[in-house]
Amino acid sequence: MSVPAANPRPDSEIERVLAVVAHPDDIDFAAAGTVAAWTKAGIEVHYCIVTDGQEGGFEPDRDRSEIPAVRRAEQTAAAGHAGVQDLHFLGYSDGAVEATAELVRDIVRVIRQVRPQRLVTSSPERNWQRLQVSHPDHLATGEAALRAFYPAAGNPYSFPDLTEAPWDLNELWLVEHPEVNHYVDITDTIDQKIAALLSHTSQHRDPDSLAAHMRQLSQHRATLAGLPKTSYAEPFTVIRLGA
Repeated sequence: MSVPAANPRPDSEIERVLAVVAHPDDIDFAAAGTVAAWTKAGIEVHYCIVTDGQEGGFEPDRDRSEIPAVRRAEQTAAAGHAGVQDLHFLGYSDGAVEATAELVRDIVRVIRQVRPQRLVTSSPERNWQRLQVSHPDHLATGEAALRAFYPAAGNPYSFPDLTEAPWDLNELWLVEHPEVNHYVDITDTIDQKIAALLSHTSQHRDPDSLAAHMRQLSQHRATLAGLPKTSYAEPFTVIRLGA
């Protein structure tokens, strides 16, 4: 079944957004331009990073025990470029994420702490056109976040051991879903997106090529959105319950 047409609430009605992703840099590849636009508009954005990205990077001589601290520091710096100061690191193992009850519980806790009106997360469905974005950790994180989004976060009988009060939210923004139904114009924040991406220095062999590629991809997406040729855009699949 195809996804419905997007019907997001106006940003003026949104006070807080929570983004839940598997690895440091996932949110920056997918949505840092949009996040920067939100924070510029006065919206408070939080990141929840499930793993510390221990399996990433191109530094064979580095002590791998250092990687979690390195990647947390890089993500914190990247978040700053998008205007985000609140990060929640869950510390799961990179490459081994499963949509377990434990992970759902941990995400529910963060949702109840942050109390967002909008949740951003990875698609739990594979994108066969761009399989590399459908990393198993992304799929598992998206599935766990979706279970937390509905029904667990707002259900007082789900995870009753949690001390945080239940919180209902009804707006879900998926990244890298096979069916896009919404684009955000990031022309004014593309430089912040690139700066955020380049903050992940341990992950990029050729930063200049990465920056050029992301600008080109964002321009292509703007064309798909019907924006002027000089524009940049990020794609989403927006699902709103009860809309």
